[in-house]
Amino acid sequence: MSIDRIAVLGGGAWGTALAEVAVRAGRSVSLWEHDPVNAENLAAKRESRYLPGVRIDDRIELVRDLAVAAKADAILLVVPAQATRAVAKPLAAAIAAGTPIVSCAKGIERGTHEFVTDIVRGCAPRAVPAILSGPSFAADVARGLPTAVTLAAADADVARDLAHALGSATFRPYHSSDVRGVEIGGAAKNVLAIAAGIVAGRGLGASASAALITRGFAELMRFGRAYGAKPETLTGLSGLGDLVLTCSSPQSRNHAFGVDLAKGIAPDKAGGGKLAEGAFTAPVLLDMARARSIEMPICEAIAAVLDGALTVDGAIESLLTRPFKAE
Repeated sequence: MSIDRIAVLGGGAWGTALAEVAVRAGRSVSLWEHDPVNAENLAAKRESRYLPGVRIDDRIELVRDLAVAAKADAILLVVPAQATRAVAKPLAAAIAAGTPIVSCAKGIERGTHEFVTDIVRGCAPRAVPAILSGPSFAADVARGLPTAVTLAAADADVARDLAHALGSATFRPYHSSDVRGVEIGGAAKNVLAIAAGIVAGRGLGASASAALITRGFAELMRFGRAYGAKPETLTGLSGLGDLVLTCSSPQSRNHAFGVDLAKGIAPDKAGGGKLAEGAFTAPVLLDMARARSIEMPICEAIAAVLDGALTVDGAIESLLTRPFKAE
C-alpha cells in the first residue's frame, strides 16, 4: 500500500504533534480542527492552543472542510475517545474504500462499551481501522525527541505500511496485528495513572508508587487476557511501556488529575480543565471487568472515588486493608 498523503483530524496537542511526525517522515500532510477557536489560532499563529510554543511546520496544510481532508491515503483520527463517533460518522461518505483510519485515542466509549476501532468500523465500514498507542507525550513528539509506539491493524501488512509511512529517526512505530491488546493497554493505563497521581499527591512514597504500578499492571494483564489481548502486546510499548510513563510523570494529564484528587479538588475541577481520559474510562472498565468476573481493585477504587462512593482516604484504606494473599 502506497501512503503518501496523510490527513490528521484533530488539532489538539497530540494531533499537531502527529502532523509534525508525518511531515518529518516525508508525507504530504493536511490538518483539520473541529474547534473554530483553535482552528483560527492554527491559521493565525501556526500554533495549537493546546501546544503553545510549538510552531507547526509550514508544509502542513490547514484544512477547514472535513470532506476535503478525508481525501487522503491514510487518516489519523486524533480526537478524544468520547468524540470518536461524532467525527467518524461523516467520514463514511468521504473516504475511498480501503482507507486506513488510525485511531489515536486511549479510551472506551461510555454507554456502548465499544473500543475506538469498533466505533470506526461501525461508522465507516469501508475504512480499515487501526490504532496507534504507546508511551508518548505530545510535547516530546512535537519537538522531535526520540519516541517509540505501537501501531496495530488486523491486517499485518497494513500495520507495517502505516508504520513505515510514519516512521523516522526520532519516531519509531512498532507494527502489530493485535488491535485489541493495544487498545486495552491505552485505555486501562489511564485509570491506573489516576491512582498513581493520588499516591504522589498524598506523598505516600516511591515504594508505594512502585507497588501501585506493579499491582496495576497485574490488573491490566487480567483484563487483557479476558478480552483477547496477546501477552506480548501488554508487556510491550502500548501496555507496560505506556503504564510506566503515565504513572511516573507529572506531564501525564491523568497523573495530574489524580494529584488534584489527592489534594481534595473535586473531580469536575481536577486536572485544571485538561482532558483526563481515565476519568471517563474508569466506570466503563469496571463494568466490563465485572461482566467477566475480573478482579480489578485499584480500578474499582478509582471509579468509586470519581462517582463519590468513596473518599480518597477511603479508597486508600480499602486497598491497604485487603486480605493478604499469594502474588
